[in-house]
Amino acid sequence: MRIDKYLWCTRYFKTRNLASNAVKKGQVRVNDSVVKPSREVYPMDKIVLRKNQIDYQLTVLDLPESRVGAKLVDIYRKDTTPKEAFEHNDLLQYAKKHYRKKGLGRPTKKDRRDIDDFLDDPE
Repeated sequence: MRIDKYLWCTRYFKTRNLASNAVKKGQVRVNDSVVKPSREVYPMDKIVLRKNQIDYQLTVLDLPESRVGAKLVDIYRKDTTPKEAFEHNDLLQYAKKHYRKKGLGRPTKKDRRDIDDFLDDPE
């Protein structure tokens, strides 16, 4: 099975086109080598996939016939992603939320709408 089709079947990407584009950009490695979307995957191949700033590490256990349900994904792959990768992503999300302090700089669109709602409120 092609690598782009495998990633789509195991629900790492919503469409096969997104999976193919990710492979073309070099975000997917099979057995520590950058591959093309047409690369065939076999059971026991190691896949490293970079998505949303997380390096997912997978081991192919079996090849699905077609796209599978979310509950059945674990039959076809073993996820060996370390927990530190997800913790690092949580830390990045937390840092982004507190990047701009309240009252500093130009108002965002949400801030502007809140100000307009406050001024238009006839209390």
